[in-house]
Amino acid sequence: MLAYTLRRLLLAVPTLLGIALVAFGMLKLAPGGAEYARFAEQVSESGAPLDDAAFVEEQLRRFREEWLLDRSLARQFLHYLGPFDLGAEGHRWFGGTGADPWHGLLAGELGTEMLRPDVRVGEEMLRRLKVTVPLAGTSILLTYLLAVPLGVWTAVRRGRPLELATTALLFVLYAVPIFWACLLLQYAFGRTGLDWLPVIGLRDPDADELSAAGRALDLARHAVLPVAAYTYAGLAYVARQTRASVLEHVERDYVRAARARGLPERVVVARHVLRNALIPIVTLTASILPALIGGSVVVEYVFDVPGMGSWAFDALLKRDVNVLMATTLVSGALTVLGILLSDLLYAAVDPRIRLE
Repeated sequence: MLAYTLRRLLLAVPTLLGIALVAFGMLKLAPGGAEYARFAEQVSESGAPLDDAAFVEEQLRRFREEWLLDRSLARQFLHYLGPFDLGAEGHRWFGGTGADPWHGLLAGELGTEMLRPDVRVGEEMLRRLKVTVPLAGTSILLTYLLAVPLGVWTAVRRGRPLELATTALLFVLYAVPIFWACLLLQYAFGRTGLDWLPVIGLRDPDADELSAAGRALDLARHAVLPVAAYTYAGLAYVARQTRASVLEHVERDYVRAARARGLPERVVVARHVLRNALIPIVTLTASILPALIGGSVVVEYVFDVPGMGSWAFDALLKRDVNVLMATTLVSGALTVLGILLSDLLYAAVDPRIRLE
């Protein structure tokens, strides 16, 4: 098992490099660029003239030169990949001054934000992950804790009125678009509705004046709706998959044999049916883990949560390649990790599988 895990982790390195190459190429094919977003900010801040074509072109040229946007795509990608800095102050081997020879992903450097050069991408990403991971992790935990028992219950009570109503509700939840669900939650539980919960941000403006318990309660109240928005679709999907898997196994010969031995139905379901039915559910780990990034974009944007999703969305609007590359690589790493965990859980659930 250990040797298999190490091999898979080593294979993840070229996989992530391939993801970086594809993501970089797609971002460069997209129209627009960070230089235009930066110039628009300068105009709004200082009122710079827009009718002076020479001035505009000079500002764009300086930005492109500073970030190597005027170089070939191959040089730009190698500069991002590293470990050598290919800029004007980079490694002497590539025409630089040697003042800053090392740079790039292979050097453990994710660069800075293109529109905020004083903000380092790595540090900002860690700060954002501290927001996104607890919210999405809580959602994933709730999804499995609620969906698996619900799926088993709907399977063993299939055909009854309450089960049919629950199944219909799961279909509705899975079909509801996430942006619409977020807005409905805001209208229902915010000031326009029941006024039970805050709908913006993760803390009140005066949260610093509260006690430690008060701050924890304030954070919990702000997190309820974002976590609910994270959870509902995954809950419906996993519950439906669990129901289908249980129904597939509940009429198998080994289940009939267990019933014939006089075992109670709850023991038959828990010890015999559920253990085998969980095997397909385990594979969902590979797709759920990337939701830490991908699924958070809409939720964090609507609820104004300062996490990875809202950061990636803002970077997309501004064409900040450094930020988008960082979030894409994190999502890719989570996907690779999810597939590995799926394989390991497969072996844990089904003793017939030997990964070695």
